[in-house]
Amino acid sequence: MTISGALSNAMSGLQAASRATQIISSNLSNALTEGYGVRSLQLSSQATGGNGGVRVDGVMRNVDPVVVGDRQLSSAQYENRRATLDFMSNLERLVGVPGQEGALTQQIANFESSLITAASRPDATDRLETAVNSAKNLANTINKASSGIQDQRSRADNAISSQVKRLNDALSELERVNSQVASARIGGKSDVAYLDNRQKLVDEISKIVPVKSVPRANGRVALFTTGGAILIDGSAVEIGFEPANLISYGMTLAAGDLSGLTLNGRTIKTGSEDGALRGGSLSAQFEIRDQLAPDAQNQLDAVARDIVERFETFAPIVGGVTQAGLFTDNGNSFDDLNETGLAGRIEVNQIVDVNQGGAAWKIRDGLDAIVPGDVGDATLLQAMGDALNIARTPGSGGFGSGSFSALNLSTTMLSVWASDQLNTEQALSFTATQLTELTQLELADGVDTDAELQRLILIEQAYAANARMIKTVDEMM
Repeated sequence: MTISGALSNAMSGLQAASRATQIISSNLSNALTEGYGVRSLQLSSQATGGNGGVRVDGVMRNVDPVVVGDRQLSSAQYENRRATLDFMSNLERLVGVPGQEGALTQQIANFESSLITAASRPDATDRLETAVNSAKNLANTINKASSGIQDQRSRADNAISSQVKRLNDALSELERVNSQVASARIGGKSDVAYLDNRQKLVDEISKIVPVKSVPRANGRVALFTTGGAILIDGSAVEIGFEPANLISYGMTLAAGDLSGLTLNGRTIKTGSEDGALRGGSLSAQFEIRDQLAPDAQNQLDAVARDIVERFETFAPIVGGVTQAGLFTDNGNSFDDLNETGLAGRIEVNQIVDVNQGGAAWKIRDGLDAIVPGDVGDATLLQAMGDALNIARTPGSGGFGSGSFSALNLSTTMLSVWASDQLNTEQALSFTATQLTELTQLELADGVDTDAELQRLILIEQAYAANARMIKTVDEMM
């Protein structure tokens, strides 16, 4: 080997050692950076003009695409079930649990107790007023729960709007990063920083919509949802959504009151089972707005209807038409063709409400009584108390053909909600465990600081050896 050949070899070794040191420094400094793929230097031997040495071929970003893809799909499931569980937990807080002060079941029990107390002293005005106030508290509790359900629908609609905006922004950014990767590879430059940025974008997208990445030419990727929709393949799609300012009872997607989704102007399904973007946090918000919350509202309406109908027996009849009873539909008698939203409209008849110009003694003597009757007659109060305990089949709500008392019907509704919540908690727990395991597998392929420091020692030795060679050539020259 000539002196110039030895010098050339040593110089290439120093350059490779310097570049390897930079790579290790980058790995160590980004050991905790999300989305960072550990780098390694690609080297090969070179033989130019009879000389040897080492050639730097490039920097390799080392990730396992299968593990990353599985972790992204798992994160979509986790976000979906977490959003659903949040809704169900809020639902439980709206109506309370049995035994909790202010809970729906407790208000029914309090109303029944107040009727019993009033029947024991029907002449006591304060007891009659307490019974009326207990009825008002029951109606108010149902009203607040109903309002809370509609608020949840409105929040879900707002969440859809914000997630669609972020999804469009991320897809546009991903299209730009795809172009940067392709340009870097065509120009023979390093693309690892762009790949890190792209993985973070895909991670963010996958939480909103579960996606699969498919490689394309020059390092580009295409994204397809697990529901079969194309989000980006060359150019990004535009997802359309029109938020509602306020959601009220009965507003549905099917009736055109609420917005669905479009891909480049084409309407797509949004159901949790057949939606093109199903499976992530976006799908969960549609499920809350269009399925879970309306189902809960229907069951709460059924409970309100049951309470209204139990007291229609004591309602006055004028011209063969039954008038509003103790509980009314916004002051009117109940019409079973207008049940939707009844829970938000149920209220105590103003005829017995002293705060609205009524008289509490009419709960004892009858809603159509003109003057007070026998103050010692508790017949009507006792009948009202008994009405709460009569086993009857609810006219709606999907509770089956069984018969329930007022309290049992409310308890059954809460049991259904609690069962759904428990199932969702179990599913979330499983998904969280799966996500944790996949994240650990991904991290295992990440930066190992001990291994990086060991490689640094070897590079230091190689650097010293090449430096010694240069010094020896210098001395010989």
